[in-house]
Amino acid sequence: MNDYTKLIEDALYSYLPSKNVYEKNLIEAMEYSLKAGGKRVRPTLALEFCRLCGEVPQKALPFGCAVEMIHTYSLIHDDLPCMDNDDYRRGKPSNHIVYGEDTALLAGDALQSLAFRIMTAPETVSLAGEQACVKAVNCLSYYCGAQGMAGGQAIDLAYEDKNAPIEVLREMDSKKTSSLIKSACALGCIAAGADNEKIAAAEEYGEYIGIAFQIVDDILDVTSSNEELGKPVGSDKENSKSTYVSLLGIEECKNLVESYTHKAINALNAFEGDTSELADFAKQLANRKK
Repeated sequence: MNDYTKLIEDALYSYLPSKNVYEKNLIEAMEYSLKAGGKRVRPTLALEFCRLCGEVPQKALPFGCAVEMIHTYSLIHDDLPCMDNDDYRRGKPSNHIVYGEDTALLAGDALQSLAFRIMTAPETVSLAGEQACVKAVNCLSYYCGAQGMAGGQAIDLAYEDKNAPIEVLREMDSKKTSSLIKSACALGCIAAGADNEKIAAAEEYGEYIGIAFQIVDDILDVTSSNEELGKPVGSDKENSKSTYVSLLGIEECKNLVESYTHKAINALNAFEGDTSELADFAKQLANRKK
């Protein structure tokens, strides 16, 4: 799956609009966050699930890039003063620190609309098929909207300065973190024309690694450093946010990560092909240090 990285990077940047325009500053802000690095977890999953379902990974590339653009826009908005108010992201100044709050807001908006343009472009329709493109847009719009990522962020904001119970935290993270990961897994299957059973299994895998991913984030916010993580640590405690660590403690959190990772790997039993790459990927995410 590491072989996908250059493919994804090249495709992502090729989708950016020309900077030879009056709104050059906006395009540069979009490019700044898109090129800020990151693990490219979501597009990688889209490509690998497409391969697992019997198609060439490139068939899912536009869908994977679309998810990454949605993810990037969410990070730009997350860092804004009205949200998490973070000055750093991936070891660099946040978008609004460099370009101002107004341009950062627009950069996020523009990346969101660009994602759906990519998914419905003539080249994408020719590559994946019209039916797959319609199904993919429906999937991603659901998982990034009020019942998905945006809804999870709303729950997060509603429980700032409050002690959220574990069931609220689980619902929030299922929407805020897992939703886009689930969508990426599903989009890979959709690009390959897989049946609903495989799509559901892919979403189950995405749900579990997404929750595990968030719990690891909570652990690292307590145990890591600004330099290692590339963003401020301890922000959850400063913002009085309930986290898995604050509610359960680090050891129980580590046990949960192991349990969810195991459940994610079990979900791969619905597929006939070689799932070892995805199983290893789940383990790598569970053991990450940044």
